[in-house]
Amino acid sequence: MRKAAGNWRASEVEIVDGEFVRPQEQQQGTNVDAEAMIEQIAWLMDRSISIGGMRVGLDPILGLIPGIGDVFSSLISSFIIVQAHRSGVPKATVLRMVANVGIDTAVGAIPLIGDVFDFAWKANSKNLDLYRTAVRGQRSAPNDWGFLVLVLLALAVLIAVPVMLAIWVFRALF
Repeated sequence: MRKAAGNWRASEVEIVDGEFVRPQEQQQGTNVDAEAMIEQIAWLMDRSISIGGMRVGLDPILGLIPGIGDVFSSLISSFIIVQAHRSGVPKATVLRMVANVGIDTAVGAIPLIGDVFDFAWKANSKNLDLYRTAVRGQRSAPNDWGFLVLVLLALAVLIAVPVMLAIWVFRALF
């Protein structure tokens, strides 16, 4: 077999675009490309427009479109999550990214309150920060799991309270 560049063994390299590349170097290049794409989406959705000294993006503007604005915005935000998963970001961090977008979509769907919330909650920028710390190995999985447990507990309360009220009203009436 033909020897690769440097002192690499043939089993340690792959040929990419006609050049010998170690798989880890190829992965680093992929992460750089992924980070650039995630940065572009986060900028577009959260910081691309200056309004009165405040930076906003398309996310709160799309949120003003009744019915489909928040859904369309969350679809765009999902590209960040997919790219993070492809880059090998830990599952807990990916789930935290999903929770960020879910919070943005759920609260953003509430008329008026959600529109104001969309201007403040920058899920894509949060997800960019999560991605960067995870790729650099600085992310703590227990912190992400803790956040997810809190989100699930809040969701359980949000579901349980109306159910309990409905049961109470039903018993009071019958």
